[in-house]
Amino acid sequence: FIWYPVGSPWALGNYCGESSEKQQGISFPYIISQQIPVSFSPPFASDVSHQRTDWISIHSHICHLLIPVLGPQPCFHSEKDRKHGKEQLLRRQESLIAVALSTAQGFVWSGQPLEAIPAALQALRFSSRVFGSGSSQLVPIYLLLAEASTGAGRLRQAAKYLSQAQWIVLQTPDCSAALQSKLHRGLGLFSAAEGNLDQALYHLANDVYLATAEFGLNSIEVSAGYFHMANIFFHQNKMDAANSLYTEVSSLWHDWLLSSLHRHQQVLQAQAEASPFSEEEEVMEDRMTEGRREEGTRMLRAVLKVREQGPLQHPGETARALHALAMIHYLGLDLAKAQEVGMKAFDLAKQLPQQDSLETIGHLLELINAQLSHTT
Repeated sequence: FIWYPVGSPWALGNYCGESSEKQQGISFPYIISQQIPVSFSPPFASDVSHQRTDWISIHSHICHLLIPVLGPQPCFHSEKDRKHGKEQLLRRQESLIAVALSTAQGFVWSGQPLEAIPAALQALRFSSRVFGSGSSQLVPIYLLLAEASTGAGRLRQAAKYLSQAQWIVLQTPDCSAALQSKLHRGLGLFSAAEGNLDQALYHLANDVYLATAEFGLNSIEVSAGYFHMANIFFHQNKMDAANSLYTEVSSLWHDWLLSSLHRHQQVLQAQAEASPFSEEEEVMEDRMTEGRREEGTRMLRAVLKVREQGPLQHPGETARALHALAMIHYLGLDLAKAQEVGMKAFDLAKQLPQQDSLETIGHLLELINAQLSHTT
């Protein structure tokens, strides 16, 4: 049994806000500025290693947010002030949830599932307070906890989190197809981890169906289901099915990124003409969030590994995946990496019998070089 102090709903033993020297020693910290203890877990249920995991995972990220949320609330003398105080508390709680969720997701992305669990539990704790224990807002957090627990080899705990998510979805009559899609993806990945590949394919097929119903047949939201199905077929040595699905994944991302690149150029042109900074920022955010960039990068790198090193080598598909990956790096402002991957795509495309993609890859390289010249 592993106890996660910060993620625990009990608050009885650890304090927040210590100096960096004490943090390294994992002694019992305290709020230096106000000397207010903020407790997290009973000492008998935790040891130094667990406290260290909590500190690295989430504690150090949210110290400054906890006192206004967990500390005594001021006494207001008017209804207007009480309303303002409640709204301010809600904003602080939502900010804390966002930090905890992004921290947990970052650990999962970086291959540190065990460190993600305390942060996700903290997000769950405050989301339950804000939205209620049966709210559909909790489903993505339960799915993240299940993913992290599965990655850490704790399948029993992952199953419990998935059951909670499934129960909420079943109790929500107007639950969106998008959320149901994510649930089936989580169930599919868990089934695959258990070795039940037929059940995994069933859930992932439902993921694709529901994502298609919500976002459309050619949306990148569908790509994750295809990608995980392709991995299973590859594992089963069903290369025709795996090849077809990997191709679909590359195609969906490639087409979406080409559209994103076109919108990006329109924004740059509008900025040059009228400099609408606030509008540009909104379009840019809609186009490429950190989560979407990370998801696309991980999928395309995995597809490239199969194409370049495995039995499904296909120069044309490899060039398309490289082109897509270069666009992700460019839109994410990693220009050096974009140039490196873009040149690989261009060199490979020159060797193909049909060189239709040379023009679009060459145009991307021109954009990259132009931006590099402005930054040097």
